[in-house]
Amino acid sequence: MEENNVPAWRKSSRCGTSTCVEVAKVDDQYLVRDSKNPEAPALSFTQAEWDAFVEGVAAGEFRF
Repeated sequence: MEENNVPAWRKSSRCGTSTCVEVAKVDDQYLVRDSKNPEAPALSFTQAEWDAFVEGVAAGEFRF
């Protein structure tokens, strides 16, 4: 975990000024949260799950 057990949250580069998702890597987990509600529990993903998500985004699997 980051220093003082506080994850280093990063916002999406496509956020602009609106609410967004934030991501942090802690040990072998990727955490995802809603920036407008940072106190809510974060979703947690393994390295394999995160890799599959990133590959899906790159492949356009989430385009509507």
